[in-house]
Amino acid sequence: MLIKAKIAMIVTVALWGLIGAFHNVVDWAGTIGAVTAATSMVTIPGGSDHWQATSNPLVVWIGALFIVSSKIASAGFCSVGALKMWQVQKSDPAAFVAAKEIALTGCAIAIVMLFGGFIVIAESWFELWRSEAMLTPVLGSAFRYAGMIAVIAIFVASKD
Repeated sequence: MLIKAKIAMIVTVALWGLIGAFHNVVDWAGTIGAVTAATSMVTIPGGSDHWQATSNPLVVWIGALFIVSSKIASAGFCSVGALKMWQVQKSDPAAFVAAKEIALTGCAIAIVMLFGGFIVIAESWFELWRSEAMLTPVLGSAFRYAGMIAVIAIFVASKD
């Protein structure tokens, strides 16, 4: 039963990535707008006057593409990992561990994007922690997602 729970948890991470990427692409203008708001620092009083504030389209597009591609990659690795975990769950413990590594790679990609992109770059570099408008909905969500995915990864990585 524990193995099936691990597979189900990885499936939820895959779904998070797929649904998130879908929404980012369907509302591309909103995705670009959110990244622009972060990089231009317009939600911080006087933020757009800071030396690191930028609305450079290349920077904004790189940020948006990083978010979407990371979610797709995370979903892909988690989906393949979950499928392989399901296929070998009763037959080969070594193959199950290898399949878990594929799934855990997907979790790692998601955590790197959420922590690296939102916490390190948006919160620290672009000082989003000072933005009342984006602190809870953006940074709070990124922290919650990264934390939950990390807990799932730790549980899945544990001995079966």
